[in-house]
Amino acid sequence: MSSTTSFVASKPRYATTHRADRASDHADRVRLVARALGLPLMGWQSDVVDVFSERVDDLPAYRELVLTVPRQSGKTTLILAVMLHRALYYGIPQRIAYTAQTGHDARQKMLDDFVPLIERSPVADLVERVYRANGDEAIIFRNGSRIEVLRNTVSSGHGRTLDLAIIDEAFADEDDVREQALLPTMATKKDAQILIVSTAGTERSLYLKRKVEQGRAAVEADTGEGVAYFEWSAHADDDPYDREVWRAAMPALGYTVQEAAVEHAMSAMTVNEFRRSYLNVWSTVSEQMIPQKVWLASCSAKIAPAGSLVFGVDVALDRSKGSIAVCDRDGNIELIENRDGVGWIQQRVLDLHRRWKGVVVVDGYGPASSFVEPLRAVGVEPVIYRTADMVSACALFYDAILDKAIRVKSDDRLDKAVAAASRRNVGQQWLWQRNVPEADISPLYAACIAWHQATTKKSLVKARSAIY
Repeated sequence: MSSTTSFVASKPRYATTHRADRASDHADRVRLVARALGLPLMGWQSDVVDVFSERVDDLPAYRELVLTVPRQSGKTTLILAVMLHRALYYGIPQRIAYTAQTGHDARQKMLDDFVPLIERSPVADLVERVYRANGDEAIIFRNGSRIEVLRNTVSSGHGRTLDLAIIDEAFADEDDVREQALLPTMATKKDAQILIVSTAGTERSLYLKRKVEQGRAAVEADTGEGVAYFEWSAHADDDPYDREVWRAAMPALGYTVQEAAVEHAMSAMTVNEFRRSYLNVWSTVSEQMIPQKVWLASCSAKIAPAGSLVFGVDVALDRSKGSIAVCDRDGNIELIENRDGVGWIQQRVLDLHRRWKGVVVVDGYGPASSFVEPLRAVGVEPVIYRTADMVSACALFYDAILDKAIRVKSDDRLDKAVAAASRRNVGQQWLWQRNVPEADISPLYAACIAWHQATTKKSLVKARSAIY
């Protein structure tokens, strides 16, 4: 794409009308916060802030804002700017709750995205402390305000009174548990607001579907109060390969998202997932292979692999994360590592191998194959899976899940990978699709190959165990 390419700002398919006579300095302060973070609001973000900041009789005109945009459009910047404005420039100390599709995702967003942006900005001087302990994650400001992570349970908000609540990645919700946890905490606050943000979902996204229907109806009614709604998306029958469709549906295209990146995603992803992620079009057919209820029936906090062990090692396609899973000969599985980056993998595998004398398995054609020689160099001889082994592992693991023959230690990182799992055809067979933007699939691959090696090749496991 030429650097001289010009873009016409996309227009939302649905947008609550901005009433300029309600203009307040709250919107300008949100924009100032974004600039302080080094991430000035794009035009679409500024339009949303103008409406969300409208006031009537010095109270918010809209208690609820529902926003649905394609992925990578800049919603993180918008959410953080809105939260910081509330925390720092609202006159009195504010209590703000951030939630995502899982507690782990919310924690990761807080500590890996929000906190670094704050620490690199002038806002850092206004922070008293950042709590990082699991379950108590929070940003505490010198003025008494706080931004905290809440888990996704009905009771998670008990005992709290909130001024602002964020429901991020609402497409992941099949019910309204998050909203049920948050709304009672704001009942006594006349100026409390809730912000619901997401990309389009599938037929399983029942909560978001209801919010979208309510939001579109609110735009049509145009009452100027209650619920504000914004949606940038393509139409269901638009050509997903048409660049003009991209430009109409993606408000950040040409700014934070470049056409080259979208072209790569289009070539690497399934059409269904590309339309959902980049054009914000709802999937009419869910690509989720493994039903959630079936998977969760296989999970328990009490699972503990023991005896002869096999360690599966896998790496995300972009090498942003790595995973190690363990399985014993009885088929008990546990995800023992899932960390950012890959520099830690060699030493961690060596430590596990020395302690437990277990077999180590690696996909010989996958991203983790780069660790085969480094592991050999430190005395770990991994079992290398070829394509035939991998397709067998994926198929048998899938069958075992449906047959309820899998036993897994509960872990929301593995749950997320399983929920996002889809197929990539390899001739007449298939593998798990690696290029899935909303999830790290490496936990699933690591568990899959560890289970396959431990349960279908027991003689090799036993022989290897005897060597050490």
